[in-house]
Amino acid sequence: MPCLNEAETIVRCVDAARATMRAAGIDGEVIVADNGSTDGSQELAEKAGARVVPVADRGYGAALRGGFASARGGYVVMGDADDSYDFGAIPAFVATLDGGADLVMGSRFLGRIEPGAMPPLHRFLGNPVLSFLGRLFFRVPVSDFHCGIRAFRKEAVEKMGLRTTGMEFASEMVVKAALFGLRIDEIPVTLRKDGRSRPPHLRTWRDGWRHLRFLLIYSPRWLYLVPGLVLTGLGALLLAWLFPGPRTLFGARLDVHAMLGAAGMVLVGTQAVTFAVFAKVFAITEGLLPMDPRLEKGFRFVTLETGLAAGALLLLAGAALVLRVIGVWAGEDYVTLDYGRTMRWMIPGVLLLVLGAQAVLASFFLSVLGLRRR
Repeated sequence: MPCLNEAETIVRCVDAARATMRAAGIDGEVIVADNGSTDGSQELAEKAGARVVPVADRGYGAALRGGFASARGGYVVMGDADDSYDFGAIPAFVATLDGGADLVMGSRFLGRIEPGAMPPLHRFLGNPVLSFLGRLFFRVPVSDFHCGIRAFRKEAVEKMGLRTTGMEFASEMVVKAALFGLRIDEIPVTLRKDGRSRPPHLRTWRDGWRHLRFLLIYSPRWLYLVPGLVLTGLGALLLAWLFPGPRTLFGARLDVHAMLGAAGMVLVGTQAVTFAVFAKVFAITEGLLPMDPRLEKGFRFVTLETGLAAGALLLLAGAALVLRVIGVWAGEDYVTLDYGRTMRWMIPGVLLLVLGAQAVLASFFLSVLGLRRR
């Protein structure tokens, strides 16, 4: 149980957990991971029979990680110390772990949310939206990403290298469990109004943003790759469509100005795709993400040399278009140019030159990122 000034409720939570384990014949202990309480929570927890573990690093995730490291059991059940969760569900969590699950999530949406237990903004917007994004980004069949009561096999979670210190720790555990291929099950739980007289530690907008930020950072595919491919594809199609000459669309005449905008789309899109690869390689190298067999297979063919060759081809194609414009300019004694005609070559020519230069630079940088991995 992570704890920060929970004197009003800590005894009830410890008593409930201990009584449940005794009744179910579960050999276990109650650990209170104290995050610097100043209201006497530590003494109350110890008198109730808990083992108190002081955790100096502040934050919800830091407290939980400190508690996990101190746990002596093969299974760990985590639950908030504010009396909002029913610790009578412990046997159901243990039974699901016995059935082969590595991580068992409680779900308030599959279970019961008592009146006043969850603010409407969290219940109907925050949790559903963030949980949907988690399912979309990481293909995790979990209806409630942020449920505060869950259980796991200690050895399985230790392999994931959990790192976050704040409320986003709840998302990190689920995301990494999915990325590491752990079996995730879900059981219904009850959420009741917490027993504290003070406001909760959770801050709606700050912690909601931290969860969203984590989901995006841990998914280079959705943060970089998908938007990048969409932008690149749309920009390239628009450029190819306008290259022969001006076009009319819904009564509007599109010409070289639209081509310039399309070139910008391609540039931003290709940069986003490149960042997706950089982020993925860096995360794997630093142990933030597990190895990706598809990426390893791709690096058998995409090497520094192939990247340099692709960059050289783009540079040559771009140079050819730019030289054509210079040739036309020379025919006019370097004085006048038909912009409507020459910009139609100049824009894709410069775009190809920039893409070629970026391909060369990106190839060298990717090789630097891959040094430690290799």
